[in-house]
Amino acid sequence: MARGVYLVGSVPLQNAEEVFRMVSAHVGPLLHWLPDGETGLRLHWLPWLHPIFARHPQLEATSDTYERVHENMPNPRYRTRAGVNVEDVRFDDLPFAAIARDSYAQFSRLKREGVIPSRVKFQVCLAGISSVMRRFIVEEQQGAMAQRYEQGLFAQIAHMADSIPAHELAIQWDVASAVFHYIEAGEPTRFGRTSAEMLEYFTDLHARLGNAVPKGIDLLFHLCYGDAGHRHTIEPASTRWLVEFANRLSAKVDRGIQAIHMPVPRDRFDDAYYEPLSGLELNGEEKLALGLVHYSDGIEGTRRRMMAADKYARDYMIGTECGFGRRAPAIVPQLLDIHVAAAGLER
Repeated sequence: MARGVYLVGSVPLQNAEEVFRMVSAHVGPLLHWLPDGETGLRLHWLPWLHPIFARHPQLEATSDTYERVHENMPNPRYRTRAGVNVEDVRFDDLPFAAIARDSYAQFSRLKREGVIPSRVKFQVCLAGISSVMRRFIVEEQQGAMAQRYEQGLFAQIAHMADSIPAHELAIQWDVASAVFHYIEAGEPTRFGRTSAEMLEYFTDLHARLGNAVPKGIDLLFHLCYGDAGHRHTIEPASTRWLVEFANRLSAKVDRGIQAIHMPVPRDRFDDAYYEPLSGLELNGEEKLALGLVHYSDGIEGTRRRMMAADKYARDYMIGTECGFGRRAPAIVPQLLDIHVAAAGLER
């Protein structure tokens, strides 16, 4: 039996329709969810969000800048203007619901035409609040501003739920290096003094995000250690923190989680990386997805990583460890074909 394929989201083609057509043509029978990619202005995951803060009437740019590790894309951080309290800041005009509605209209049309398999749901991918705050807000206001941005995101999800049928929709929360860098390093931060304390803080935060997705809409979590220049911000020693995060998150979310995706570094063929997966506590509804596919070593390397994972996990879906957005559009078909070969689909 062929394995399912999980797409994190960032397929870097020209537009949503091109993403839907290409992905469906290559891996359609293996999909549960289909994202609309990182297309046009949305390329590079976070930088496209810059206008939300640059044009916000209650915020102003500072001399403080942020630049991700291994990435040459510095941007200014923002704070409230003089006389504005953080508690009064509102994010009422976020763009996510409008983009989702436009993409879903194309998704629905292509499904009616038979391009997209009937069982596949439209996947909306939302960057985690911690990542957005770290990039765009000065450190001393990140905690308070995160609550305001969270309310704006919750309103966007409500708008999506009103305009897209629940049985056709999935929402993925991206839990990236703004979370796992700190947990892995274990050094004191404002999120906690130890890895265990930070794990508690961040799973509480993401349980709120999960519970904001109405029942009936599929809920997905993409866990990540970053992908700037095809490098992590910090190397995971094993899947230990990923598994502990997933277990605590599952216990705290009051509704079902349909999938949790975890990264696998390209050079990890050893049992030590995968062994903690045996402690993953799935509730029967959840599916595990592992980011075993790497373009750099193709099907051979992918199968070697799968052989190691098979000792400790069953019935997992396969995907890349992060999105396709750092790859050239020309190689997307080849990358999708690696998924097909690794999944065992016979054409």
